[in-house]
Amino acid sequence: MIELFRNPSYDFLGKAKYFIIFSAIVLVAGCISMVVRGFNLGVDFAGGTKLTVRFVSPPDENQIRDALRKGGYSPDKVVIQRTGKQLSQSDRNEVFINTPQTEADVDGDKRKITEALQQHYGTPVPADKLDLNLVGASTLAARLTEQDLLELKKTLPPGEAEKEYQRFAEQVIQQRDAAGGTLSDIKRISLASFDPKMAEALEQVAAIGSFNVVSAEIVGPQVGKDLRNRAIIVTIIACFGMLLFIAFRFEWVYGVAAVIAVVHDVLITLGLFSLFQWEISLTFIAAMLTLVGYSMNDTIVIFDRIREQLAQRRREDFAAVTNDAINQTLSRTVITSGLTLLSVLALVLFGGEVLKSFSLALLVGILFGTYSSIAIASPVLLWWKRYFEQRQPIAAPAESPSSSASSKKSASPRAKSAPTR
Repeated sequence: MIELFRNPSYDFLGKAKYFIIFSAIVLVAGCISMVVRGFNLGVDFAGGTKLTVRFVSPPDENQIRDALRKGGYSPDKVVIQRTGKQLSQSDRNEVFINTPQTEADVDGDKRKITEALQQHYGTPVPADKLDLNLVGASTLAARLTEQDLLELKKTLPPGEAEKEYQRFAEQVIQQRDAAGGTLSDIKRISLASFDPKMAEALEQVAAIGSFNVVSAEIVGPQVGKDLRNRAIIVTIIACFGMLLFIAFRFEWVYGVAAVIAVVHDVLITLGLFSLFQWEISLTFIAAMLTLVGYSMNDTIVIFDRIREQLAQRRREDFAAVTNDAINQTLSRTVITSGLTLLSVLALVLFGGEVLKSFSLALLVGILFGTYSSIAIASPVLLWWKRYFEQRQPIAAPAESPSSSASSKKSASPRAKSAPTR
């Protein structure tokens, strides 16, 4: 195995008070921020409207944000995420737009956001024409039937004109969907199976807009609350399960020390997310559960080495044994965490906005998880051991035969003199 440190002999436990002070400062700052500032909860937890919008040309996120601001949305509450532009994917000119829910239903919010984008982004479609990137087949067929520019109602039997316009409209919308949800040029629509005059009629009733709302959904605040409560319960159950496992595999004190270190990591991660107001999305929960397991894994490696050392050095001081165990596993801890950290760092830099919450939580968690395995779990274990040793009753020293005999001699005159009183 590669060793970064040759025979390290760092006195980690001798510096434990500095580690504890550092952790206490970060924890207190994080807890104050959690109480005073709270968290920047994403739509998954706070509730809101989620839209996927695909643009004809590469969208300008600042322009979208400005359009929504003019449409009545606070820029601080709007989240705009480009998709399909990271991880070597082709650019689909697509963005996720998350906004607080302002209307009673999803159609109301969709209409409000669409109007805001239409007024301030790209070239708006004339008011007397339909936007082919936004309408459905039924709406397009109804407009064509209403205007009946080909006069099919006069030449075809009753009801046949409506069917022909509906078939034509469905063909147009199918080609739009096949093109990824947006059309960039109305003349590129293939209508070989229809009368050429139908294409002219289409140009008179419809035009190409700048974007298409691919999907829209509402996440209610109750759903977000349920997700948050389930996340808390799952984390507590995970910690309790690991406590039982470590207690079974080692001792209770080892389990308590490991769980305290995990709670330390979780609180610090939550505190930093509150301090910097990083958004907490659903992927954050997955990162926290990963963090709990990762932090526990590092701690168990050190505890296992302590147990091995104790089997060979029973009469030595527990602090010296613990310190040696940390030094012996230091290379393994740094190499493992360092390699994982490089992968997570790549996610932070290139993972895009969608994975930002997940990758940031993992980055913070791995840094402090590695730190707590050395600087928190082991000092807590040492303190706990000493605390219980001091509470153990001191055994009376065994009496030697000579002292026993002398005590009998000294006691016998008193035994004899007792009756003379």
